[in-house]
Amino acid sequence: MSVKHFLHISDYSKEELWELLELSKIVKAKFHNREDHKVFHNKSLAMIFSKPSARTRVSFETGFEWMGGHALFLGPNDIGIGKREAIKDISRVFSRYNDVIMARLFDHEHIIELAEHSTVPIVNGLTDYNHPCQIMTDIFTVWEHLGNIDNAKIVYMGDGNNIVHSWLHLSMRFPLDFVCCCPEGYEPDKDLVEKARECGVSKITITQDPTLAVKDADVIYTDVWASMGQKEEAEERERAFKGFQVNEKLMGLTGKKTLFMHCLPAERDREVTDGVMESENSIVFDQAENRMHVQNAIMIMLSDKWK
Repeated sequence: MSVKHFLHISDYSKEELWELLELSKIVKAKFHNREDHKVFHNKSLAMIFSKPSARTRVSFETGFEWMGGHALFLGPNDIGIGKREAIKDISRVFSRYNDVIMARLFDHEHIIELAEHSTVPIVNGLTDYNHPCQIMTDIFTVWEHLGNIDNAKIVYMGDGNNIVHSWLHLSMRFPLDFVCCCPEGYEPDKDLVEKARECGVSKITITQDPTLAVKDADVIYTDVWASMGQKEEAEERERAFKGFQVNEKLMGLTGKKTLFMHCLPAERDREVTDGVMESENSIVFDQAENRMHVQNAIMIMLSDKWK
């Protein structure tokens, strides 16, 4: 039996991703209207967390239970992916207990191995390599606010990390003007950048100049400078990223009304000022809410539960 997983955005066609966005819109409306949508009645979701996250846990757990199912949280002390037990063993056992598995891990190869041995859908809740649920949420939020995402200029300011990698995967399906503005030495994966450029769908720019990067930006997006597992590099990163803060001056250089996004948690007055976070152009909390709706749509799509 063929099992569908959600591991990388580019595993899906442009048409399939548009169907996911349309489904997310419907699911969000049902949630806001407090309609019953118990498509996962008597079903269970196993949530495996090697990397803790309040938003990921609350959004998946709340969403799955709204859809009639039961979500189980398994933290680092409950399960040692690749340490206490072989990943393929965990995958086979959990597949027999649960109907969907979401995993938020460090090592990307671990999510790949989970999927290889699972007989139920695996959802990538984040790895050090990518964050597909977040970026599908992000483009959904941009679509809500701009109405049209074709050739939207998205400027990511900061580390060329897993967020950037998923934007690059998206750029292979949707036509974007995507800019990653980062200090030298913090660029995204070079092979992935080249692959995205070779697709010829989007314009991809990697630059070290924030002033030039943000010109005509529809969206400026940032993330923390030191993610989980990088805190020992915090002082070094602070020095490297000092000129890449998203502040009122930078937002004023775009030449248009530009939206601000952040995947949270934010370290206010570090990578972004408190003023930008609280500005009328900030859509950070729409973005945060939409994580749940898009993730719900992903689980529905993978499980063929739409009706």
